[in-house]
Amino acid sequence: MAEKEVRMRESVETEGEVLEKKNNQMNERKVSWAKLQRVDSLNLEAGRVSMTHSHGSQVSWRRTLSLAFQSIGIIYGDIGTSPLYVYASTFTDGIDNTEDIIGVLSLIIYTIALVPMLKYVFIVLWANDNGDGGTFALYSLICRYAKVSLIPNNQPEDTQLSNYKLDLPSNELKRAQKIKKKLENSKMAQYILFTVTIMGTSMVIGDGVLTPSISVLSAVSGIDSLGKNAVVGISVAILVVLFSVQRFGTDKVGYTFAPIILVWFLFISGIGLYNLFVHDIGVLRAFNPMYMVQYFQRNGKKGWVSLGGIFLCITGTEAMFADLGHFNVKAVQISFSCITFPALITAYSGQAAYLRKFPLEVEKTFYNSIPDPLYWPTFVVAVAAAIIASQAMISGAFAIISQSLSLGCFPRVKVVHTSAKYEGQVYIPEVNYMLMIACVLVTAAFKTTEKIGNAYGIAVVSVMVITTGILTLIMLVIWKTSIWLIALFLVGFLSIEVIYLSSVMYKFVQGGFLPLVFASFLMAIMAIWHYVHKKRYMFELNNKVSSEYMRQLASNPNINRVPGIGLLYSELVQGIPPIFSHFVSNIPSIHSVVVIVSIKSIPLSKVAVEERFLFRQLEPREYRMFRCVARYGYNDRMEVPKEFEQQLIENLKEFIRHEHFVLEGEAPGNGEKTEGQVEAEQQPNPSSASSPSIQSFNAGRSANSSNRIVSSQIVPVPIRGAEEEMQFVQAEMEKGIVYLLGETEVVAAENASFFKKLIVNYVYDFLRKNFRQGQNIMAIPRSRLLRVGMTYEI
Repeated sequence: MAEKEVRMRESVETEGEVLEKKNNQMNERKVSWAKLQRVDSLNLEAGRVSMTHSHGSQVSWRRTLSLAFQSIGIIYGDIGTSPLYVYASTFTDGIDNTEDIIGVLSLIIYTIALVPMLKYVFIVLWANDNGDGGTFALYSLICRYAKVSLIPNNQPEDTQLSNYKLDLPSNELKRAQKIKKKLENSKMAQYILFTVTIMGTSMVIGDGVLTPSISVLSAVSGIDSLGKNAVVGISVAILVVLFSVQRFGTDKVGYTFAPIILVWFLFISGIGLYNLFVHDIGVLRAFNPMYMVQYFQRNGKKGWVSLGGIFLCITGTEAMFADLGHFNVKAVQISFSCITFPALITAYSGQAAYLRKFPLEVEKTFYNSIPDPLYWPTFVVAVAAAIIASQAMISGAFAIISQSLSLGCFPRVKVVHTSAKYEGQVYIPEVNYMLMIACVLVTAAFKTTEKIGNAYGIAVVSVMVITTGILTLIMLVIWKTSIWLIALFLVGFLSIEVIYLSSVMYKFVQGGFLPLVFASFLMAIMAIWHYVHKKRYMFELNNKVSSEYMRQLASNPNINRVPGIGLLYSELVQGIPPIFSHFVSNIPSIHSVVVIVSIKSIPLSKVAVEERFLFRQLEPREYRMFRCVARYGYNDRMEVPKEFEQQLIENLKEFIRHEHFVLEGEAPGNGEKTEGQVEAEQQPNPSSASSPSIQSFNAGRSANSSNRIVSSQIVPVPIRGAEEEMQFVQAEMEKGIVYLLGETEVVAAENASFFKKLIVNYVYDFLRKNFRQGQNIMAIPRSRLLRVGMTYEI
């Protein structure tokens, strides 16, 4: 295929230096054109983009250190405030033996060293999706390397995105290819992977409810003179204020986060050193792991149950991965290893030294161990740190819901981008107020950190177990790691997490049920929405408009052409959606230029603007109808209508220029065949050999109409006809652009089961009507919106 592409270049450019330069640029492409057995005009657009956008580019040490400092305030607020309540949650019945304090401290030290530091900081962070972390980022990473998405909208052009980073098969990757094939051929495996992903996502969102409650409640409890009800009341007031200011965005106060948390770490480490030297420096014996063994030998089942409280020392670990999009891996590794880890170990060791001397004060270990002159300053910083810890998890919940929304796994909600600097910082009004109500109810109902801690542990450890499982799959399929290292990772960390999970599940009836109920509710919403979303897509795919209908439409004298450009929106990326024929049958008029636009979510965090639009012209060509696929990553921001229109029209005119150039090259007597024609001769059955997306686009079309590709590096001069078409499109744009949206109502078939009718006709319909509609999400002006209703029976 490369030789054919060079021949095409030679027919246009005769200068050897230019040819060599263009050829070198093509050789630098990491995507093999030979992978595509059949090509079309969509590949023309996919091949023209630059490949300069790399998330793996080198960052200066000065920038890395700056990011490391900023990360202190964003991602360590939760794990940094854990010393407020860990010992109280562990020794719920008091301390019977002071040697148990050293055993618990040993467990805390090695839990922090193995799970947050070794597993997350030095292993999991490398499984990021172009800089973004979280459960959905892991899922999207797998979706790129294996076709496991439940919605069949994969296109060969997607692999040519600069951020896609696809490895080609080789003999050394047999194991990975076998697993990949099994995943792609097993619907059960795909459903399990999707279910596990939304379960982990739901648990992280649950953290957004529990973190503010336990952090603020434990911080406010430092005022001894207040009773329990007063502490709860003040905590509720702080939570209401915290959620009320979310609409201003974290970027407005982001610069204050890092200094406050840094001061907090200085306070807890300083107080820890004071307690070590004043009370009992001998607690440092806890670095000997034998004390863990002796602790379980003395306490048996009671020691196993206490693991639920010890586990709280690593709450917030998942935030390091979920909030990675704001920083880079090295920055997080530096900040955790050099600041967070030493501060936490010193703080827990100091509290253990204090408890060795005052074992009866375990209920308020943190505040009682503070020297009197530092009490009130530490209290103020503790409250501020608790609020920041809450802020980090709330922002993380917003980001995760935004990701799930773009992947068709959550009902439509308004996503407000609060920061021009960090595109991942978003605010979702509906979710914000739901989280606020849930936080207030949890705080008022549970009243103590002990009961909330029972619930909190289950949510956190469940996400960790899910992350371990998905990361193991990534090691097998994507990283191609040694099987012995994979086994060591899986067995080692899964053993630790399952032991902790069994302990926290022991307290299920004491509050542990809360995150499971909350996660089940969210999972039900996400699963129902995604199920109907998939069924609706399959209905459109199976009922798309035929090429025969388009030919009849072109010859129908009763169809009027009205001035302007019509943008018909559809989620279908393969073919013409059935809403188009429904629209024409109800309103026998079509705009002078019609663009069928598909907003497609790509399993990437971001798609470069110059790579966003793919075009194809539909037959008959004189009808001026185009297919456009606008590709967005799950962290991309949807442009306002005016900006979107401008980008779309400019890319459309550029496409017309290239199409006319190719058509001129195919003119009789030219002496050279286009690549599409050569391929058509070489392939006896091109329809069976083509990829699904290309095949559906080519349905009913002539072999030489638009089934072609030109060199992505050629920049031809305008030829006769191209400028006229471009001017026509520009003129129609100035006459006005109208948005055509299909109001599709989905109902269950008459012969469907009662359960399916309940899900589709009532639950999904309720969600669809009570969440935002498509025109509100895209902010389309009402004066330029035309809606056509249609019912899909699934």
